[in-house]
Amino acid sequence: MSIGLRRVVAATAVVTLGLGLASCGSAKQSTGSTSTGSASGTAVGAVRIGLLLPETKTTRYEQFDRPLIEQKIKELAPDAQIDYYNANENATTQQTQVDTALTKGDKVLILDAVDSKAIQSSVQKAHDAGVKVIAYDRLAQGPVDSYVSFDNKKVGELQGKALVDAVGDKANAGSIIMINGSPTDPNAADFKAGAHSAIDGKLKIGKEYDTPNWDPNNANQEAAAAITAIGAPNVVGVYSANDGMAAGISTALKAANLSVPLTGQDAQLDAVQRILAGTQTMSIYKPFKPETDAAATMAVTFAQGKPLDEKLVPVTVTNGSGNKVPADLITPIVLTKDNIKTTVVADGLYTVQQICTPDYAAACTAAGLT
Repeated sequence: MSIGLRRVVAATAVVTLGLGLASCGSAKQSTGSTSTGSASGTAVGAVRIGLLLPETKTTRYEQFDRPLIEQKIKELAPDAQIDYYNANENATTQQTQVDTALTKGDKVLILDAVDSKAIQSSVQKAHDAGVKVIAYDRLAQGPVDSYVSFDNKKVGELQGKALVDAVGDKANAGSIIMINGSPTDPNAADFKAGAHSAIDGKLKIGKEYDTPNWDPNNANQEAAAAITAIGAPNVVGVYSANDGMAAGISTALKAANLSVPLTGQDAQLDAVQRILAGTQTMSIYKPFKPETDAAATMAVTFAQGKPLDEKLVPVTVTNGSGNKVPADLITPIVLTKDNIKTTVVADGLYTVQQICTPDYAAACTAAGLT
């Protein structure tokens, strides 16, 4: 995913929150048949589209990705049926869910893989059955038909540069801690590579961890162990690959009475509040609507038996199994307290009221949000 940046897109939808979470290990299903229009102005009919998301610990999937994808599919294809599944971080469960989707007759799968390598046999099975597979957010292995995500190496590069800038002249006074994402997630490898490209030679890395399942509790424990090993006075910053882990890391920093730069990703609400409070330096805002709209449009186009327009998949990437995959890579945005109002608030991701709870009222006023 070292493809050059293509465009900066602003998300414009106001998302309805409060959807129920999938129960652990379950194959949760959702169907819908409302709204108007289709990708080419013709109805798709009763075609079934499977939506397979990886987990619920990261709030984005249930609160944003799922409802936006379902909304766009219904807009483009009122009669299409959507079967929804969440694997709850279990690669075996997700393989079973693919089998279930194929048995039900899903003709297109929007797949966000728990484990990009483990899912390869399921992707092959779908391909052999004539079912199109859209790799969503993470690039699965196998004969994937298309892919939509962000320029993930650029995400890591932006995080790393932000950390270097925030550490500043303290770079020679100590070491940073690097807490990367899950070793089974291909995006995590790209974030890590991008971060190293910005950090290496500029900051000393005292401890580095890859965190199974992006678990915030593991990240907390890793950070605490690293602080002990390095010595709190010698820690000058922490690279966290996402906001969920940053929450756990910030707890470890607070316990050690440390106030140092801390990165993140996904623009979670609690991360936005930490940025305002000064306990997290930045996050990466990835506008969800362009990504979800692209995935839904690809799915409806495939359901209509049509090829994808070059404008929808302007680049080609190679997945871990060597397959060339037509792709759409969207540009990430660095989120700081200076642009909260013009990004996540302006795009309708959160309201000022959601962000500026009483604990953050003063910080919101200082940042010009209220």
